[in-house]
Amino acid sequence: RAKEIKTKLGTLLQKPDSAIDFIIPYPEKPEKPPKAQKPSPEEAVQWRDSLEKLLQNPYGLTSFCSFLRSEFSEENIEFWVACEDYKKTKSPVKMAEKAKKIYEEFIQTEAPKEVNIDHFTKAVTMKNLVEPSPSSFDMAQKRIFALMEKDSLPRFVRSEFYQELIK
Repeated sequence: RAKEIKTKLGTLLQKPDSAIDFIIPYPEKPEKPPKAQKPSPEEAVQWRDSLEKLLQNPYGLTSFCSFLRSEFSEENIEFWVACEDYKKTKSPVKMAEKAKKIYEEFIQTEAPKEVNIDHFTKAVTMKNLVEPSPSSFDMAQKRIFALMEKDSLPRFVRSEFYQELIK
């Protein structure tokens, strides 16, 4: 077995016999998405009172994620983003796969990034996952949104990073 692997590796590592071997069409590098545009101070000020506006702005979302990561509390925003992505899923098979992944990562007890939701919300969410639909995580997502609005947003607004944005 080891000898077989060594032979295959040796074949792959040999120098090409002719220049034609160099003319392999490689797909071009995918272009990076344009960087999120830094908001004007006036726009950033609006985030103070609206988590929704903050999350709708790509720069705001990225900033908020970075802030929460710096506090080791990024599971809520990651869950919210995963739910937003989940809602856009059209294929029932993909939806079921994503639902399982979200459940295992954020909802189930002792999940790696378990979000803080009450027992009732967890039970409703689990019931919704029997037949996954775009609204399966709605209740849990609303609870987490409210938690971020009440707890994380005020801390973000007091942060040095946010204070620099509104100058």
